[in-house]
Amino acid sequence: MTLAACHNIAHLRAMAKARLPAAMFHYIDGGADDETTLRGNTSAFGAHALIPHSLVDVSNIDTRITLLGQTLNWPVILAPTGMSRLFHHEKELGVARAAAKSGTLYTLSTLGTTSLEEVAAATDGPKMFQIYILKDRGLTAEFVERCKAAKYNALCLTVDMPVAGNRERDKLTGMVMPPRFTASSLLSFALHPRWSLNLLRDPNFQLANVAHRVDALGAGAMSVIDYINSQFDRTVTWADVDWLAQQWGGPLVIKGITDAADATKARDAGASAIMISNHGGRQLDSSPAPVDCIAPMRDAIGHDLELIVDGGVRRGTHVLKALALGADACSIGKAYLYGLAAGGQKGVEHALTLLRSEIERDLALLGCPRITDINSRFLLSA
Repeated sequence: MTLAACHNIAHLRAMAKARLPAAMFHYIDGGADDETTLRGNTSAFGAHALIPHSLVDVSNIDTRITLLGQTLNWPVILAPTGMSRLFHHEKELGVARAAAKSGTLYTLSTLGTTSLEEVAAATDGPKMFQIYILKDRGLTAEFVERCKAAKYNALCLTVDMPVAGNRERDKLTGMVMPPRFTASSLLSFALHPRWSLNLLRDPNFQLANVAHRVDALGAGAMSVIDYINSQFDRTVTWADVDWLAQQWGGPLVIKGITDAADATKARDAGASAIMISNHGGRQLDSSPAPVDCIAPMRDAIGHDLELIVDGGVRRGTHVLKALALGADACSIGKAYLYGLAAGGQKGVEHALTLLRSEIERDLALLGCPRITDINSRFLLSA
């Protein structure tokens, strides 16, 4: 299979599965417990139908939006995903460059394998840094200052990980970071020689943003879940969000909220936007699908905050449905990681091109030439 033969995100997923050793693929693809939420994130879009409006001039399609003070070419941003080096040796730099080329915003994870300074130097596209409030508050404060110095446009605070979810696929595959050859994994590595050769050529899987303060992997390979549970702080409250907002002083996104009441607390704590997310179905199984949380959240906060839907987006129609329900934008994680695994930066570019083309075509079919005009009149919900 080639990138040219991939006509949708599902095709890229199949190509990623063929390219990656089992542990790496299932780390992208999996969720928590029975993966009910993982499946529901996408299937929930099916409860909504789009109503096309006829005889509208759609000769010019405008997909531009303004989000977090940035003008973007289209309403899909790239969500933070940890340790992109697992999936391709071009890692976060390839993803960031693809996002800039597409005219949208890239979000770098605290647990990235590229430093925030390297990403800032590699592209002048809009950038956001995803942050955790760790046990070491000094490290969190340091991140804020580093992001200011590197001219990041926004911060994204993830709040749904007091502990790691029960990701049973990772336990079954023996997923550790950095990857290592073991008796149980040797066959899978051998069957994926392209990935394995790149591992031998460039074995650096350092968690680049924290390595100088926390020797996360210095003692050898460890479970990703063990690292998360050792560093994340269960005592974090809304008072810490207020502190972070004051330290940063710029656009602040709270990621991991699905409750409307929590949305109002985020507003009161100084947030600029909410990323409605259940962590891609990787934390609490049976959490609601983000698309189902848009309307009640918009009712609760009005237009005080921007809403970004994160979870299950695989098609252009999913994006249009989210916007019609009241969202300002969507974000993708798995969708672009499949592209990264399939072909590095070119694979990410292909994933973004597919989704953007779908959105443009679907807008024309919907009879809505400007994406900012999408509203509930284009939607029929079950």
